[in-house]
Amino acid sequence: MRMILAVVALCSAVASAARAAEPSPELIAYGKALVEAGDCAGCHTTDPAKPFAGGKRIDTPFGAIYAPNLTPDRDTGIGAWTDADFTRAVRTGVAPDGSNYYPAFPYPYFTKMTKDDTLAIRAYLGTLAPVASRNKPPELRWPFGYRGLMRVWNAMYFKPGLFEPDQSQSAAWNRGGYLVTGLGHCGACHTPKNYFGADKTAQALSGNEVGGWYAPRLDGAARTGLKSWSVEDITEYLQSGRNVKSHAGGLMAEVVVGSTSRMSDADVRAIAEYLKSLPPSRRETIVTPPDEAEMKAGQAVYAKLCIACHEADGSGAPRIYPPLPGNALLQSVNPSSSLRIILDGAHTVTTPRAPNAGEMPGYAKQLSDEEIAAVTNYIRNSWGNAAPLVTTAQVAKARKGKP
Repeated sequence: MRMILAVVALCSAVASAARAAEPSPELIAYGKALVEAGDCAGCHTTDPAKPFAGGKRIDTPFGAIYAPNLTPDRDTGIGAWTDADFTRAVRTGVAPDGSNYYPAFPYPYFTKMTKDDTLAIRAYLGTLAPVASRNKPPELRWPFGYRGLMRVWNAMYFKPGLFEPDQSQSAAWNRGGYLVTGLGHCGACHTPKNYFGADKTAQALSGNEVGGWYAPRLDGAARTGLKSWSVEDITEYLQSGRNVKSHAGGLMAEVVVGSTSRMSDADVRAIAEYLKSLPPSRRETIVTPPDEAEMKAGQAVYAKLCIACHEADGSGAPRIYPPLPGNALLQSVNPSSSLRIILDGAHTVTTPRAPNAGEMPGYAKQLSDEEIAAVTNYIRNSWGNAAPLVTTAQVAKARKGKP
C-alpha cells in the first residue's frame, strides 16, 4: 500500500511540475506581441496557411538564404530545442549544432534583447501548430557558403550585449531605443552596409537600398530624413501606413501590415520618440538642379499623367494621394523607390486604422526611360524639393528589376 501511495505521490508531483513549467497565457500573449514587433512572420512565413514554417527566399548581395522553420516540429523545426538553444541562437547567432547563422538573421540586433523576452517569444512559438518543413540550404556565391567564415565576420563586426538604457532619457525613449536597435532591427534595412554586409555604424539609420527599394533615412536630416516629421506624424505612419506627409510602400508596407500596425500604442509612440531624437548621422548630398530642358520635359509628363491626383502644386490629397513637396523619400539620394512606384504603380496599404484603399497605375509600358527620368527629376526638384539627377541608365536598371 505504501508503494502505491508513493507512486501516486510521485506522479502527482511530476504532473504538478509539468503544469508549473507550462507558460502562462500572459507570457504567451506577451511573446506573441514581441513576435509581431520583430516582424518574424515577414521572413519566416511563405504559405499563410502554415505560419512560421519557413522556406521564404531572402536575397542578399551574396546570394540567397532561406528562412528556417520556427514551428515546434521536433524534426524540422525548433520543437527539440532547449531554452538555452533558443536563447543562444537568437542572441548570438549560433545554432544548436554549433554552426553559425548568417546575419540575414538579425542576431546582431537581437543580441540587445533580454533573456526573458527571448523566452517569451519561444513560449509563443511553442503554441503554434507543428509543420514538417525541412530547411533549405543557402545558395550563396563562393566563398560565402562556408559557414566557418562567419566566425571571422563575428569577430570583426558582431558586438554582443544587451541594450543599455540611457538614464538621462525617459522610459518611453529607452523603450523606443530597445525596439529600434534590438527587436525591431530597423537598421537591418535602414543602415548602409559595407562590402561584407555589416552595418556602417557611424551612419546608423541614414538610408540603404534593399531589394530594389530604398529604405529612407530615419534620422533628423532636414530634407531626406525625419526633421520635418513630428512624433505624431511618425506614430500615425507606423500605425496606419500613411500620414499627411507620406504613404508606406514596397517592403515598408509589409512591415506596417505585419508588424507596426499591430503593436501597442505605447510601443509605437516610444519608437517615434526615439527616432525623432536622432541627429543626422551624415551630411545630405549637395544637389545640382536639372537643366531647364529636363524640367520642361518632366513637367509635360506630369501635366498629362500626374496632375489629376497630385495637383499642379504637388499637394495631392494627404492620406489618399501623398503630397510631393517636402517628401523625404522622394528627395532621397537614391531614387530606387520613386522609380519602382512610377514603373509599377502603387497600392495604398490598408490597416484597421486606415482601411480605405487607393491605387496609382504603373507607367512602365506607357513611358520611355527618358520620359520616366524626366518626370522623376521634375517632381524631385519642384516645389522646393532638391534631389540628385536621375539618369536613363538608372531607369533602365530599375525597369529590369535589378536591385
